[in-house]
Amino acid sequence: EVTITWIGHATFLLQAGGLTIVTDPVWATRMGFTPRLEAPGLAIEELPPVDVILLSHAHYDHLHVGSLKKLRGTPYVLVPEGLGSKLRKLGFSTVYELPWWGSQTVGQVEFHFVPAQHWTRRTLTDTNTSHWGGWVMKRTAASLPVGEQDDQEIYFAGDSGYFEGFREIGAKYPGIHYALMPIGAYEPEWFMGMQHVTPEEAVQAFLDVGAKQFIPMHYGAFRLADDTPKEALDRLVADWQRRGLDPS
Repeated sequence: EVTITWIGHATFLLQAGGLTIVTDPVWATRMGFTPRLEAPGLAIEELPPVDVILLSHAHYDHLHVGSLKKLRGTPYVLVPEGLGSKLRKLGFSTVYELPWWGSQTVGQVEFHFVPAQHWTRRTLTDTNTSHWGGWVMKRTAASLPVGEQDDQEIYFAGDSGYFEGFREIGAKYPGIHYALMPIGAYEPEWFMGMQHVTPEEAVQAFLDVGAKQFIPMHYGAFRLADDTPKEALDRLVADWQRRGLDPS
């Protein structure tokens, strides 16, 4: 069965196709000079051994070296192009670098790396030297009954501003059921809009990809912009109601 557990920010514990998957693992207690706003939903020691680590990009609030080193297991690490050497230097032996629209199969699950509108940097000299994006997870055809398609696909959007690519993702992956969408770090909108969706844009992106369930993320753990967790959730709910979408 598919399970989805939000740890905080963009960190999820996912279970699908017999695999334990962790997205953007960040258990950091602070980001820069500011302390974490809310403790992680699970302590890192509570996680089972991890089979797959998914990274959306290299920003510090998505790639935390200390957390990566503490995860148990011998995971496959799937990363955007340009980020593989860094993970290998950290001691991970099975690292796959993927371009946009590239895919990698692990066990019974296909992992598809999809575009996002964002950027990345960790030092003064590595701006956009690696890629960024989201991930679509779907079970392999061989693991499903003959003639059936996976209707429980998971879309982890990573970080993104609003762009036409959401519709393209929806068209390419019509079986997306769960959309893990960012809703925070959008104010001031004139400055953040190109790289982070607003709550209202997140709802539109959810509709664009044709998903059935919306799971908000990228809020509540770190103060990265001028918006607050309550404001992000209030705006999300208000737009959901304005559009007349199913409240469940």
